[in-house]
Amino acid sequence: MVNKSVFTLLIFLLLPFAAIRASEPPQKKLSLPECISIALENASSIKKAENARHLSGVDLLRSYGNFLPKLTSSANWTPTSVNRSYSVTSPLYGGVTSDAYRTRAETSTVDVSLTASLNLFNGLSDYAALQSALDRKKASGFSLQRAKEAVAYDVTQSYYQVLLDKELLGIARENLKSASDLLTLTERQFNIGLKSITDLYQQQADTGNGKLEVIRAENRLRRSKLELLRRLRIDPETELTLEPVDTAAIAKLSPDIDLNALKTTALARRADLEAEALQSNAARWDVKNSAGTRLPKLDLAFTVSTDAIDSYSMRLQGVNYDYPYPSLGKQLDNGIDYALSLNLSWMIFDGFQSRYTVQSAKIARLNKQLDYEDLKDDIQIDLQQVAEEYRAAFDQIASARTGLKAAESAYAGILRKYELGASGFVELSASRAARVNARSSVTQAFYNLALQKALLDFTAGTTSIE
Repeated sequence: MVNKSVFTLLIFLLLPFAAIRASEPPQKKLSLPECISIALENASSIKKAENARHLSGVDLLRSYGNFLPKLTSSANWTPTSVNRSYSVTSPLYGGVTSDAYRTRAETSTVDVSLTASLNLFNGLSDYAALQSALDRKKASGFSLQRAKEAVAYDVTQSYYQVLLDKELLGIARENLKSASDLLTLTERQFNIGLKSITDLYQQQADTGNGKLEVIRAENRLRRSKLELLRRLRIDPETELTLEPVDTAAIAKLSPDIDLNALKTTALARRADLEAEALQSNAARWDVKNSAGTRLPKLDLAFTVSTDAIDSYSMRLQGVNYDYPYPSLGKQLDNGIDYALSLNLSWMIFDGFQSRYTVQSAKIARLNKQLDYEDLKDDIQIDLQQVAEEYRAAFDQIASARTGLKAAESAYAGILRKYELGASGFVELSASRAARVNARSSVTQAFYNLALQKALLDFTAGTTSIE
């Protein structure tokens, strides 16, 4: 009895802790490759591209099916068919009078037929449709590849933004700690008469601004984490912890790039450009497919059919006549008919419908070719712009580091003067703000270089999605 009471007490004691643990949000520690892998699995754009590729495969199968015979079967069972009419029995054929008599015929029949047809020629429309479907099937694969690259770059951008906002939050907190320590020093100096009440108020205001900047930095970090969660498509309540980027790999990057080689690589490897080329070629086959309707169509058909009468009865002048027939199976077996036909059809005039269809296909082909040429030019222009921004990122880092070194030295000197009473608060506040801005600039320049490298790879079509 005592053991049972102790066990019950332990359950009640542990229940609150279990509830607290269950209410805690899930936590994940992820690296950049893991984030990309999760996004590739969950992204709606990729699923839509996969669905489009699947549909293009079904369309290709349909195009292959156009070269196979079409098989049609039909069966009909009429349990009762009643036909009422008038019949004339002429004396010339053994009748006794030429009066009309009302007749009633009732039948029960079974009909079965099977038809196989094969198109022998239709202006090569089936061949053109097959080639178009093959090109579109390949294009859908390249579109899926480009969608994956776009997701990988998007996640990389959001990942770097979270890390950048985390670094900026750290800088803001460090600046707040420095301002708080200086506020403590100013209060002590005010108490012993070394600082005026104005200096104390100014330092309190500066500390308040530091707290406000920390709050803003926390909000930016929280927002960037939510944006990353949006791209990962996982539980929004997840508490993310991101692994830092490989700074050594980024430090090894070189500003020297061969723009012409990059353009050649992009034109050869950009999946979306290859997809546009295939779509343009498919549109060319669509023109031939449409033009095929102007030519004659030749079909070979083979039909086998059979029928049987289950019962047949007639009522004439009040007398019922029943006609006996063999069994249904025997009739169906002995009544099989065959027909082999060769059908030639040619639409001479269709109200200019063929002309409109062909012209529409030609316009679609011209538009696809324009899309291809525009994308080709855009890739080269984008590469030139991204390459310049990539080179400029190195200059930004060097300039930011130089500015940080100068700002650190200036702040250290002014802080010593301020502690000794040889410098005013305005000068110290401006120096501290310059140091914070310089540290933020270095951090932003570093992540800007990493992002520019990712953008350069994405533009050149060399983004890794492994």
